[in-house]
Amino acid sequence: MIYTVGEMAKMLSVAPSTLRYYDKEGLLPFLERSGGGMRMFKDADFEWLFIIDCLKKAGMPIKDIRDFIEMVMKGDETIGDRLELFNKQRKAVEEKISQLQATLDTLNYKCWYYETAKKAGTTAVPREMNMEEVPEQMRHVKEMLQKAHSI
Repeated sequence: MIYTVGEMAKMLSVAPSTLRYYDKEGLLPFLERSGGGMRMFKDADFEWLFIIDCLKKAGMPIKDIRDFIEMVMKGDETIGDRLELFNKQRKAVEEKISQLQATLDTLNYKCWYYETAKKAGTTAVPREMNMEEVPEQMRHVKEMLQKAHSI
């Protein structure tokens, strides 16, 4: 089946302009065009586009995505290079997830802190709590904040 830019964009949950941008940046060398120059997407293009979108969301630069596509087009001789590229990006995403988890932990702590303060009518209550009084999952954040405050 043949799809328009709009139809394929809807299938991928991206804006049509995103697919046009990918094409402009040379990420869609497999893309066919009609006699009038209209982009024609096939079912087989969905996987390519899905992977491109995944890599973009993973923070991979367009240049590296283009390099990946060129590797695929060269064939099996580039399997090792592709694996290395994906391992590198996976590590970057894992580091980002770790950073985001630390951020979420801090936000959760501050939500607990202010919920506790609101119930007590003062921030003195959660601020002056002994570590044992702080919920266990929040203690590492309080410890980190205390260390940072004492520096």
